[in-house]
Amino acid sequence: MRNFAKLSLFAAAALSLTACGKQEAATAAPDNAAAAGVETIKIGQVSPLTGPISHLGKDVEFGAKLAIEDLNAEGVEIGGKKVRFELVSEDDQGDPKIGTQVAQRLIDAGVVGVVGHLNSGTTIPASRIYADAGIPQISPSATNPDYTRQGYKTTFRMIANDVQQGTALGQFAIDTLKAKTVAVVDDRTAYGQGLADEFAKAVTAKGGTVVKREFTTNTATDFNAILTAIKGAQPDVVFYGGMDAQAGPMAKQMKRLGIKAKLMGGDSMQTPEFIKLAGDAAESLYASACGLPRDKMPGFAAFNTKFQSKFNTEIQVFSPYEYDAVHVLVEAMKRAGSSDPKQYLAEVGKTDYTGVTGKVSFDAKGDINNGAVTVYQVKNGKWQVVSTVGGA
Repeated sequence: MRNFAKLSLFAAAALSLTACGKQEAATAAPDNAAAAGVETIKIGQVSPLTGPISHLGKDVEFGAKLAIEDLNAEGVEIGGKKVRFELVSEDDQGDPKIGTQVAQRLIDAGVVGVVGHLNSGTTIPASRIYADAGIPQISPSATNPDYTRQGYKTTFRMIANDVQQGTALGQFAIDTLKAKTVAVVDDRTAYGQGLADEFAKAVTAKGGTVVKREFTTNTATDFNAILTAIKGAQPDVVFYGGMDAQAGPMAKQMKRLGIKAKLMGGDSMQTPEFIKLAGDAAESLYASACGLPRDKMPGFAAFNTKFQSKFNTEIQVFSPYEYDAVHVLVEAMKRAGSSDPKQYLAEVGKTDYTGVTGKVSFDAKGDINNGAVTVYQVKNGKWQVVSTVGGA
């Protein structure tokens, strides 16, 4: 037994030395990019990767991943030096408090630019963190006008804002659907309430009447009390400012209650997921998307093929804008000859770039110039283009 114990001790010591040797070797192993004299540049991405709208969050993350992969395959040089891009992705869960926490985490991780956040409610509070650090932030999807009205030089958006989108929807309701009365519901988020407010303003400006104004939350699924009150007002149109996770059940409940009014919503309702959630209640309903129809986007067909091949899923809404946002940052770095935000930030505002989604340039506040808004209707279980306002 004593001999066995000695042998066991020797074996344990040998294993320990071997393990230590392997650990030291792994620690000492040089990074391939660094060994080749290639600089690594970190770009941040933030979206809700968990929770009820994680399908939208993952959609934009996939767009960023594809952009990083394509840029690294291209072999980009900045200031005469070869570079490699690394995506640092964070989950803000669609929560403003978590949004600011992960924003600081990205700054601490050394990112030189950020694409995100997805929701206006997380994008706006996080923007102060990036502005204080001098880090450019381009949102592919945040539409609340306040995002670019704060006076920060670091904030940019890839799509039309809620003033443009809400106005287009309100005018469509009155001019095309011939609605005289509307009911408006929002989820009290910066996105949902902001869009609903602009829709209501546009309806009133065109001579229509808002007969009911109700609100819910971005986690609710039971809208029977709200819809029963709306049914009594007999509006021609019901507008919902919020996400597809609520709009889908709302459409089903409207149909079950026998509400004749058409449901309308914004870009976060104009998704494949909404049709899945609403089922046959989605048929003939309307929603807008900020941007040109996909068949009018110059690079969408090739992007879509590559996206589906890599991720084996369909595009929701915003991934093409996320893809372009990454390229806008990199193009600014190339023009500046530096990945230092102090050097290249000014170049972001001078962007004149044609990407997957079309022409990208920004006004003095950081809003996209000539942003398009397209209205869609569900026909035979698919979103079909009805009309487009703006766009190059």
